[in-house]
Amino acid sequence: MSLIPDTHRDLLETQVATLATVGADGRPQLSEIWFLAEDGTIRLSLNTSRQKTKNLRRNPACTLLILDLVRPSRYLELRCDALVEPDDEYLFADKVGAKYGADLRVHDQPGVSRVVVTLQIVKVNGVDMGG
Repeated sequence: MSLIPDTHRDLLETQVATLATVGADGRPQLSEIWFLAEDGTIRLSLNTSRQKTKNLRRNPACTLLILDLVRPSRYLELRCDALVEPDDEYLFADKVGAKYGADLRVHDQPGVSRVVVTLQIVKVNGVDMGG
């Protein structure tokens, strides 16, 4: 996380972020997501049936936007390439669930599994329009 400015690192503890992926038609698709920032990486647990997962498998380019909900003029934009890997055993999903006090299995229909998405940061924009 050395690319992330010290002035914006606190935003990595935020509860939600906006993930932007590129749809098959070339248009952006936005989703509010849970995430985990630890050990120098930002990772997501996504359901394999969701559009954002399909988008990332087709085109790994994405952006994660973390807004300061107390001061909305302050945010962190991470332009990334996504590495998508299976999480069939729900090992990472359980870690994310522990952060949010939830069992992610309840969100998955039979026959659906999970993936771990590791965000490989390409560019960082830490913005504070208020100061």
